[in-house]
Amino acid sequence: MLVITCIKQVPDTTQVKVDPVTGTLIREGVPFIMNPFDAHALEESLRLKDKYRLRVAVISMGPPNTEITLKKALAVGADEAVLLSDRVFGGADTLATSQVLAEAIKKLAQKEEVAMVICGKQTIDGDTAQVGPGIATRLGYSQLTLVDHIENVDLQAKKLKVRRKLEHRHEIVEAPLPAMISVVREINHPRYPTVPMRLMAADATVTLWDNKVMTLDEETIGLKGSATQVRKIFSPERAKGEIIGDGAKDPNEAAQLLINKLLEKNLI
Repeated sequence: MLVITCIKQVPDTTQVKVDPVTGTLIREGVPFIMNPFDAHALEESLRLKDKYRLRVAVISMGPPNTEITLKKALAVGADEAVLLSDRVFGGADTLATSQVLAEAIKKLAQKEEVAMVICGKQTIDGDTAQVGPGIATRLGYSQLTLVDHIENVDLQAKKLKVRRKLEHRHEIVEAPLPAMISVVREINHPRYPTVPMRLMAADATVTLWDNKVMTLDEETIGLKGSATQVRKIFSPERAKGEIIGDGAKDPNEAAQLLINKLLEKNLI
């Protein structure tokens, strides 16, 4: 059986700059990394492989250079990598992205039964947490989000039990397979590739599926299939702060200065 991990290549957010004229991201010279949440999803897939003897396939939708990130997934133990890359896939929002990924999962399922699809909770560039649930909805899979521990997988009974990290509590949930689970960072610590695995991955083949292979209706994918569009990206501007009572030795005096300032601004 197959575990499919969805990963995304994202800009290294510590080095992203915004063009002040166009308001778009400046991508030239910006290094790209595997989305950190997806690294935990991949690690969890590999642990399931080790424990239940499953195969792990990784899929990603992105530009041709995403192959580098997919090879990093092969270097830590993934068995197969598929890159979904075509200009008609570009400009996709989460709705259109989940469409392409779901169809790719269907295509993989034609060759091998899928037990689970594992995604990171969200991406660090979009922060929507919508793609995983979108895939589950399109495929009719069980949907388990915010998972921080997989309690048990019963492949014979086709059941999955997980622990979900909620606000101030945990929740234990059981669901039928196949299932889509999205994981939080607390679920594991990603492994590092060994030198032999790095060398193997460098020569490994990443399967490319463009829309000639996928044969999807162009009206439902990419920019045309997106219900939302990003018109502008900008850095938020914040007013400069003000020091109140700088040098005041009497705490009561400093407190009164603060109260007076708040009253001036009608905040109290």
